[in-house]
Amino acid sequence: MTWWLWVALGLVLGAIELATPGGFVVIFFSVAALAVGLGELLGLGLPAWGQWLAFPLLAVVALRLFRKPLLARLQSGTAGDVDPIVAEVAVPVAVIEPGQHGRAELRGTTWSARNSTDGSIGKGRRCTVVRTSQLMLFVRPEEATR
Repeated sequence: MTWWLWVALGLVLGAIELATPGGFVVIFFSVAALAVGLGELLGLGLPAWGQWLAFPLLAVVALRLFRKPLLARLQSGTAGDVDPIVAEVAVPVAVIEPGQHGRAELRGTTWSARNSTDGSIGKGRRCTVVRTSQLMLFVRPEEATR
């Protein structure tokens, strides 16, 4: 095959990867096709059977070597909170005793909240969210955080 057919195949495979919600598989075949095309352009001179043998071999080797680290790198930032609310102000809707659970309003929504101080927190007292655990807010009065 001529070099430009491999480049065209690589571009088509790259477009397929972009159009599908996959986990980075087709892109390695795209890169392999582009590599074979570049090799032919530079005068590597492989026969047709050698090109067709190099294409899947390059793709599978690249897939095995680079897919897992690439997915890990791209997914590393998504493991935490999507919208962190630590350090925001929450207001208890009722008294929350030390170490006890209650309810607090934050951003117009009532959340489960836990008092993370040694004193009780009164209804309507401004509190700071010090951490979260799933859907539980850990709060302490604003004066206690300074």
